[in-house]
Amino acid sequence: MTTTNEIADKIAGEHSLTKAQGKAIVEAVFAAITGAATSGAETSIPGFGKFKVKDTPEREARNPATGATIKIAPAKKVTFTPAKALKDALNK
Repeated sequence: MTTTNEIADKIAGEHSLTKAQGKAIVEAVFAAITGAATSGAETSIPGFGKFKVKDTPEREARNPATGATIKIAPAKKVTFTPAKALKDALNK
């Protein structure tokens, strides 16, 4: 697993920045992606992938404990589609 701090440390080390500056950069990137998602926009990072917001409609499901039918409210979710370069790197 890679954490935000590990990513920030790597960026700081590769670009002669302090760890605090590296962390600020990582947090700014995540904040930009979050801001785009909350406004419904797509975020595309060439060579990495796309983050998109999708609407899930209301649906019926069953409570496994009681077997009763329940309604699940509609919601939004963020999906990630990896870029071809990322897929190719994973499948070397």
